[in-house]
Amino acid sequence: MTRSALIILAALVGSCAQFTDAVNVDVRKNNTSTEKTESYMSILCLPIPAPLSTSSSVHTLRPEDISALHVLGTPLLHRDEASRVVSRVAELVSMFNSEVITQHVDPTSVQPRSLLKEAEELSVSLSNQPTDWKLVLLLVPADSTCACSSHVAADVDAVVQEVEAAVHLLQKKLHHTLVHVVVWSSIHQENRCQCMRNESINWRLRKATLLKMLQESLSDVLENPEWHGGSADFTAVLQPQPVILEPISDSEDKASDLNQLAVQMWTNILQPSTGEAEVKDPGVITFPCPTQERPFLRTNKNSPTENRGKVYSEASTLVDPVMGTEIPCTDRSPSPAIPNSVHELRPGDVKVVAAVGDSLTAANGVGAKTDNLLLVINEYRGLSWSIGGDENITTVTTLPNILREFNPSVTGFSEGQGNEDSPKAFLNQAVAGANSGDMVQQVLVLVDKMKNDPRIDFHNDWKVITMFISGNDLCDFCTDSVLFSPRNVVAHIGRALDILHSEVPRAIVNLIELLDIVPLRDLHSDKALGCPTWFVNLVCPCVLKPKEGSAELQKVKDFNKAYQRAMGELIDSGRYDTHANFTVVLQPFLREVFLPKLENGRPDRSYFSPDCFHLSQKAHTLMARALWNNMLEPVGNKTVTQDFLSGIDLKCPSKTNPFFRTAINSNYTFPGPPTSPPNPTNWGSDFSCINTAPSNSVPTSAHRLRPADIKVVAAVGDSLTTGFGAKANSLLGLRTEFKGVSWSIGGDKTLETVTTLPNILKKFNPNIKGASKGQGQKQTGFNMAVTGAKIAGIPGQIRRLIDTMKNDSTLDFENDWKLVTLFIGGNDLCQYCNDRVSLSPQNYSRHLMTSLDILYKEVPKMIVNILEILEIEGLRRLKKDSLGCNVLQKFVCPCFLLPGEDSPELAEMKRINRELQIETEKLVYGGRYAGREDFAAVVQPFFRNSILPLNADGKPDTTYFSVDCFHFSERGHADMATALWTNMLEPVGKKQTYNNFTNTRNSIKCPTEEHPYIFTKVNSVVICNENVPVWLAAVLAVTGLLIGWAVTWLFLSCRAKRRKQAMSSAEEMKGTVF
Repeated sequence: MTRSALIILAALVGSCAQFTDAVNVDVRKNNTSTEKTESYMSILCLPIPAPLSTSSSVHTLRPEDISALHVLGTPLLHRDEASRVVSRVAELVSMFNSEVITQHVDPTSVQPRSLLKEAEELSVSLSNQPTDWKLVLLLVPADSTCACSSHVAADVDAVVQEVEAAVHLLQKKLHHTLVHVVVWSSIHQENRCQCMRNESINWRLRKATLLKMLQESLSDVLENPEWHGGSADFTAVLQPQPVILEPISDSEDKASDLNQLAVQMWTNILQPSTGEAEVKDPGVITFPCPTQERPFLRTNKNSPTENRGKVYSEASTLVDPVMGTEIPCTDRSPSPAIPNSVHELRPGDVKVVAAVGDSLTAANGVGAKTDNLLLVINEYRGLSWSIGGDENITTVTTLPNILREFNPSVTGFSEGQGNEDSPKAFLNQAVAGANSGDMVQQVLVLVDKMKNDPRIDFHNDWKVITMFISGNDLCDFCTDSVLFSPRNVVAHIGRALDILHSEVPRAIVNLIELLDIVPLRDLHSDKALGCPTWFVNLVCPCVLKPKEGSAELQKVKDFNKAYQRAMGELIDSGRYDTHANFTVVLQPFLREVFLPKLENGRPDRSYFSPDCFHLSQKAHTLMARALWNNMLEPVGNKTVTQDFLSGIDLKCPSKTNPFFRTAINSNYTFPGPPTSPPNPTNWGSDFSCINTAPSNSVPTSAHRLRPADIKVVAAVGDSLTTGFGAKANSLLGLRTEFKGVSWSIGGDKTLETVTTLPNILKKFNPNIKGASKGQGQKQTGFNMAVTGAKIAGIPGQIRRLIDTMKNDSTLDFENDWKLVTLFIGGNDLCQYCNDRVSLSPQNYSRHLMTSLDILYKEVPKMIVNILEILEIEGLRRLKKDSLGCNVLQKFVCPCFLLPGEDSPELAEMKRINRELQIETEKLVYGGRYAGREDFAAVVQPFFRNSILPLNADGKPDTTYFSVDCFHFSERGHADMATALWTNMLEPVGKKQTYNNFTNTRNSIKCPTEEHPYIFTKVNSVVICNENVPVWLAAVLAVTGLLIGWAVTWLFLSCRAKRRKQAMSSAEEMKGTVF
C-alpha cells in the first residue's frame, strides 16, 4: 500500500515536472568570491542502474569507476586557470565517487617540464595501483606555437610527436587508464610572435586555423586502432573541441568562464548523446549526466566519429555543382565613343576592375571542395564574387567574368590563390581580417598600382571599384564600442572614398552595404549540421556568443542596422557627385539576408565554406549576380534582399536605360546629410494600454492586485529618490531636489511630459495619492527619501512614512492598497572602504530586514518594490570635460571610482556590489514575508547588470546623468521609471536584469488579459499549464497532502509493528536463556 501511495504521489508530481538528463546550474546565484560557491557540488546527477562490479574494459567505463583524476601538460601561461578548471571537473566526477583522488596542480610552480618527463613521473607514482581505474587529462597548450609562423606545420608536428610519445609511455607503463587529450588555448593577439605584429595579419583566423590544424593532427594519431583496438584496460581519445580561455579580468566573470570550460570538458568526457553540447548562455550553465542509453565515458570505440563531415557532404550533393551563368543580354556593345560622364557608362565601356575589403573579397575558403576547415585559410581570389577572374562565365560567375562578356579586354581581376601581395591578386587588394580602419591603406596601395601598371591607362580607362567592408568591425564591436561605433566605422570608409574621389578619374565605386549577419547564427544553433562553432567564436565573437533574447544580441542587431544606415547617409550626402567622371553608388542587396534552407528546414551548408561563416563558391555566384543586378537598378529602387534559394536571373541593360545606374541618371534627389533630430522638450511617454480597469471588488490578496487597484504610492531611499540634481544645468542647481520628476514617486504634470511610476499609475487610477511634486520640501507627498541616506536610516524613514500615512485624512489606511518603492545602498557601497564593518553586506541585510519587518507587521494591504543596488562599475567609464564630472563624481563615490583598473581594491568593491544584490534577494524571497495574503515584497532587478547608455559615437551618453556624472538627470529618471514598471509586469524569475536606456516614448508595457496583475513571487508560479484552473491546482495540492499523510501513517505503523515483533522475539529469547 505504501508503494502504491508513493506511485500515486509521484504521478501527481510528475504531471507538473519532468526529469531530464541535464542539470541546470544558475551561475548568477552561485558566483561569489569563494571557490566553494563556484562549484557544482550541491547539484547531483540522478543515479542510474549499474553493475555491482567495476568495469573490466575501458570502453565500458562509468564515472563511478574512476578512482583517481590526474593532469599532465598544465600550461605555464595559464597554470592557475587550468588548476581551477580541473578542480571543477573533479567536483563533477565526485558526484559519482566521493572518494576520487585528484592530482592537484600547483598554480605557483613555474618550472617547465617536458610532457614526456611528466608522463614518466606519473607512471612511477602510479606503479603500485594497477587495478584502480584512472582518468588522465593530458592538456596540450597551443599558445607556445606562433599561428602565423612560416614553419607552423613543423611546430604542430613537433607538438603532436611529443603527445604521441607521452601516450605511448603511459600505455606501456599504466593499466586501467583512460587518457583524454585536450587542446588548451587562450584568446589574445599574440604580439609576442614577430609575425603577429603585422597589422594586416588576421590573427583571429590564424589562431583558429592553428587550433584546427592541431586538432586534426592529434586526431589522426589518436584514432589509430593501436590505442583502442587491442588492450581493454587502456585507451586515449582526443576531445573534439579545444578548451579556449577568454581574456577576462573581472574575477566573477572569469569564474563563470572557468565554469563553462569545465562543463565543456566534462561534456566531452562523457559519451555524446545528441551532438556536442555547447554552452551559449553565460549566466546559466547546463551539464549533462550519463544516461541509460549512453552511460560510459567516451572512447573512440564506444563513440566513433566516422560520420564527421557527412552532413556537409550530403548538403553539397543536393545542388547543381555548376557555378556558371548564362548571359541573356543581346546588346553588349560599348558606347559609340568613350563617354565623358559616369552617368552614361555602359558595361562595355569598363576597362578596369578593382576591389578592396576583407576575407569575403579575398575569398577565404571559397574553393574548399570538402569539409576541410583548414582550407578556410586559403584565399581563392580567382573565385571572388566582385573581382575574381578564373576561367570564364560558363564555369565561374564573378562580376569581372560578366563584364568580360561585354568587353573581353577587361583587366584588373585576380586569379588563382594567394594573398594581396601575390602577382595574380592584381587589383584585388582586400586583406583577410581587415576592418574599416584599413580601408585608407588599401585604397592608397590600389591607386598606386593603377597609376603604375602599364596595362592600365589611368586617366582614360573607365574603372569599376567595389568596396565591401565592416563585417569584422561588427565581429569586434563588443570589445570596443567606441572604436567600432557606426560613426567611426563610416568615417573610415568616408576617408577612403575621399581619396578615390580626389585621386581616381573615370570611376564608378560600388559601396556594398554591410550584410545582415545575424541570420548566420542559425547555422550554429543546429548541432546536427556539425558546424565548428568554437572556430567561429574565435573569428567573430561579438555576433555568435550572445544568447538569444539577450541585450547583447539586440545590440548586435542595432549596430548592424546602424552601420547600414550610416553608409546610406554617407552616400546620400552627395559628396561624391561633384564632377561627372566619378560617383559612388550604394548597392544594398545584402541588407536583408534569408538563410538558405533544405527541404527538411535545416540551413543548407553548401552555401558556406567549411567554417559555416565564410561563403562558398555557390554563394559567391549568387552575390555576383545580385551585385550586377543592383548596378542596373535605379538608385532609390534597388533590391535590398538576398534570398539564396529564390534564384537570381541576370538583368540586362535596356534600350531606354543602357547605363549603369547612378543617382543622377536615376533622377534621384539627394536628401543631403541627415538633420539632427530636434532636442526633445520633455521626457514623457506615450500610453497605449487598454486593460486599465480595476478589480470588480477591492482585492484581499496582494497576488491578485491590478494596477488600477493601487490607491497610494510611497518611496524611501536616498538622493536617487529625492531627485537630487535631476534637472540641474549647473553646479548651483545640483543641490536642488527635483522631487516631482523622481522616477519612483514623482508626480509633476502628466505621463506625456514627465515619465514616473506615479504618472504611469495615474493612467489606471487618476486619483492616486502620495506622489511628490515640484522642488524641495513643499509637496513631498509620501516621498520620505533623504539625500545622503544609507541603509541604516531606512527604518527611520519607514517609521515616518507610517506615521504620515496614518495622520493623512484623505486615505483609508486600513483598506487602501499601497505601493512602496525602496531603493537604497548607493551610499553604503560608495563609502564601504572607509567603514567595512558597519557597511558590510551582513549589516545591510540586517537593516533591510528591520525595515521590511516594520512594514510587514504594521501596514495592511501593501506591495513593496525592493530595488537591488545598481551595478556601479559602469560609471567609471562616464567621462565629460567639466569640473562637475571630473571632480565631484569621485568625491561622491570614492571607494568605487578611485581604485585603479584590475586593482585588488576595485575587485573587492565589485564583489561587495554583487553581495549586496544577493543579500537583498535572499532576504526578500527567504519566506520571511510570505505569511500574509495582503502583503508582498518583490525584488525588481533591472539594475543588477547596468548597461551604460551610449551615444552615436559609441561613447557614454552623459545626457542621462546630472552635472556630477553620478546622479541621474530627468532623462535618466524617465528611463528608470519605465524599467521599474516593466519589471513589475514581469514574473519573478523572468524579470529583465538590465536597463539598456532606450528612452523611447512607446516603451510603456501593458498588463495582459491573461495576467492583469502586478507580478509577485506567488502569482509568478505556473502550475503545469497556464490553462489549468485554479480549483484543479488546489485539488492536486490537497490530494498530495492527504497522500503524504497516508504515506507517513503507513510508515509509522509499519515501524511500530516491527518494533513490537522485535520486543516479542526478545521476550521469547529471554525465556530460553540458561
